[in-house]
Amino acid sequence: MSKNSTHTQSHIDSIARQEHEFLEQRTLLERASDRIAGFAGSVFFVLIHVLLVLFWVLTNLNRVPWIPRFDPYPFSLLGVIVAVEAVVLSSFILMRQNRMAKRGERRDHLNLQVDLIAEKEVTKLLQMVQAICEHMGLKHIAEDKEVEEFSQKTSVETLAQSLEDTLPEA
Repeated sequence: MSKNSTHTQSHIDSIARQEHEFLEQRTLLERASDRIAGFAGSVFFVLIHVLLVLFWVLTNLNRVPWIPRFDPYPFSLLGVIVAVEAVVLSSFILMRQNRMAKRGERRDHLNLQVDLIAEKEVTKLLQMVQAICEHMGLKHIAEDKEVEEFSQKTSVETLAQSLEDTLPEA
């Protein structure tokens, strides 16, 4: 494995380790909630519900002779059960989405930190290249306006304010 591949693999391992830590830090209730929300979002879940509702309707329309009607049309009991299930399932799904949003925010903060470090490194490299060009007598390169602009320290606060002023309000 080349040095570059080893370096890349260490980043992959680090990211995977962070994901495992995030998953391991969940409480027992959060794990159960994630499983329920995951199952509720599956095709198998939809298929089971379609079959159960179909069986319920057929039973209560006297199409299943060996089972007596227990919820005649307009199937009020079925409506109540489905409504309660929808409330409970949506709660599980919202809890899972909240955890995923926190996870995304954590990643965004990490990305911002890495981006800021990379920006600082690139700025320093440009300053070094500019100094080398000046030392070698390549003034036309060293004094290039774009190089000059990019080799200046970037103020994150100024950049954020400029972005805030420019973006439309939501």
